[in-house]
Amino acid sequence: MQSWQASASCAGLESSIFYPPSEEESGRAKAVCAECPVQQDCLEFAITVREKEGVWGGATAAERQRLVRRRRRERRAALASTG
Repeated sequence: MQSWQASASCAGLESSIFYPPSEEESGRAKAVCAECPVQQDCLEFAITVREKEGVWGGATAAERQRLVRRRRRERRAALASTG
């Protein structure tokens, strides 16, 4: 268990909430995440371990993938502007 997980708003909730059948049905999970004091820690954990399923840190798998791609583009742009 990660140190932040004990403080998560989802602690003790049914995990199926965070694995909805489709992205369109992720609203319930995202609502829990929106009020969570460790939302950013959760999101970064999911990105770091390349979690492929579920809602983590308020983001679906597709949203996390878009975030990773955007961060890569921003890093490349920053490197290009300094070089």
